[in-house]
Amino acid sequence: MADDYSVLGFETRAIHAGQQPDPRTGAVIVPIYQTSTYAQDGVGGTREGGYEYSRTANPTRTALEEALASLEGARHTLAFASGMAASDAVLRTVLRPGDHLVLGNDAYGGTFRLIDKVLSLWGVEHTVADLSRIDDVRAAMRPETKLIWCESPTNPLLGIADIAALAGAAHDAGARLVVDNTFATPYLQTPLALGADIVVHSTTKYLGGHSDVVGGAVVTNEDELREQLFYLRNAAGAVPGPFDAWLTLRGLKTLALRMDRHSDNADLVARTLAKHPKVTKVYYPGLPEHPGHEVAAKQMRRFGGMVSFRVAGGEEAALEVASRTKLFVLAESLGGIESLIEHPGKMTHASTAGSTLEVPEDLVRLSVGIEDGRDLVADLTQALG
Repeated sequence: MADDYSVLGFETRAIHAGQQPDPRTGAVIVPIYQTSTYAQDGVGGTREGGYEYSRTANPTRTALEEALASLEGARHTLAFASGMAASDAVLRTVLRPGDHLVLGNDAYGGTFRLIDKVLSLWGVEHTVADLSRIDDVRAAMRPETKLIWCESPTNPLLGIADIAALAGAAHDAGARLVVDNTFATPYLQTPLALGADIVVHSTTKYLGGHSDVVGGAVVTNEDELREQLFYLRNAAGAVPGPFDAWLTLRGLKTLALRMDRHSDNADLVARTLAKHPKVTKVYYPGLPEHPGHEVAAKQMRRFGGMVSFRVAGGEEAALEVASRTKLFVLAESLGGIESLIEHPGKMTHASTAGSTLEVPEDLVRLSVGIEDGRDLVADLTQALG
């Protein structure tokens, strides 16, 4: 949904777009409309905004959707109960049995599971390709290809795809480009401005930002697609509750501040790890030696808060490092104010085992939080031994 804040800065829009003071009380924070139903002005006479039942629409959710649309530079956002619910809605709206999509060769394990194990039962096929190589992407496409599904940066190897080039390849073939913008957030990257057709988020991560809410979102400029997604969401019911929407909206207000600190700390951590004798490889697009560094610098404001690295000594050594940290909490998920550490092969990406998306067994993934960066470096240094 377009708003009146488009000429204002990101930080201003994060605080004000869709979040006008309550007209009745003057409350400066959007209320939590903890209601399931709404009084109608006569049979079929819904109030402005279409409020009749909170599965269909809720004012707190509307505020979140308007704010996130403004931050992504989009006309429409629809909030969902989780990032996977958002991804599922996109896939089931755009694809039909017999259709085909191209998936990156490094992707979140849950996305791979949904496409490989669930959509395959529905007759949808996929081909895996290196999205940083446009020729490989074009070679993977078929006449029945309807989607390219992209993460940039990718999870967990922090690969970078040229979003504008991918959009061109998709559109040349009559397909759409979907970009999962969870790692970057709209503060660091706005894929629609680069030519993408759809953006998805796990709002659980950086947008919520405090590890206290689960949610998802789909963003697009296409009016008809918005209506199709809205219909499916209402029919299937994968909506966030008003308190979930409120928590996510609260998180948006400090997104810019947090992402700058995440990026500061991740850069410090990545450069320190790159010099450590027990680290064989560091994956972080902010490092000049990263193969996607130049593309990332072109399409991102900064390089984000995710860092992955490989440990000398193989899987056993990687597991030991993950168990020794004191500030980095051993846990799945990412994007909260606290730092997290995990072993993707046995945790978030276990579903990719035996596939072309299988991750290295000596890989460790970090979600670098907003603590004192020096403390985080010291914690990793002692864990590596």
